[in-house]
Amino acid sequence: MFGRILHRGEVYEGYFEVEGGRVVIDGYEIEDYRFLPPIKPTKIVCIGLNYMDHAEELNMEIPEEPIIFLKPPSAVIGHEDVIVMPRISKRVDYEGEIAVVIGKRCKNVKKEDAMDYVLGYTCFNDVTARDLQSKDGQWTRAKSFDTFAPIGPYVVTEVPEKLKIETRLNGKVVQKSDTSNLIFDIPTLIEFISNIMTLERGDVIATGTPAGVGMLKSGDVVEVEVNGLTLRNYVR
Repeated sequence: MFGRILHRGEVYEGYFEVEGGRVVIDGYEIEDYRFLPPIKPTKIVCIGLNYMDHAEELNMEIPEEPIIFLKPPSAVIGHEDVIVMPRISKRVDYEGEIAVVIGKRCKNVKKEDAMDYVLGYTCFNDVTARDLQSKDGQWTRAKSFDTFAPIGPYVVTEVPEKLKIETRLNGKVVQKSDTSNLIFDIPTLIEFISNIMTLERGDVIATGTPAGVGMLKSGDVVEVEVNGLTLRNYVR
């Protein structure tokens, strides 16, 4: 595992183990800690409309190539942090996603080599002011508010062939899918994006959201789980 941990006033950044829900660093179990956002990306590259079930839900055609957009690093928050709903928006939605974290600088990567550049995966929530997205006709404002990029709690550094994702709102399952439903798989995304822009260590590719996106309200608790790893955030 890789991440950033606040422990008794000190920030630890690096590799650690998680054993039975306990965090172990260099053979020592630590207490009185909290997870910080696991990485500090220079950019968050998000993918629109990348699950078959989500395309069907929206009655939209399958894209011929990945649809990409960016979220700013200033939107990043971590596990157990608060999503703040902007007053200017009347509808804010959750979008649970699998995030891929880049492990080393890369450009013009070939699909067959793509996973060599991956540090690991984690959970991501592409929080969106849906009404502003519709109003603007493009996505920058709707996706970029502070706190609109929850990520974590840490990066799992071994990536299995199949990743399962589940989103829960106040304990109720609202999204459930896996990477077999992706329109463009992870190596394809890395090849496509790296042929447009240089990817730096710590950059994030948010691979898209499955069917079941919905509205958040103040007081909600939203959880995104990927293969047993859970990101939890509160809404106000």
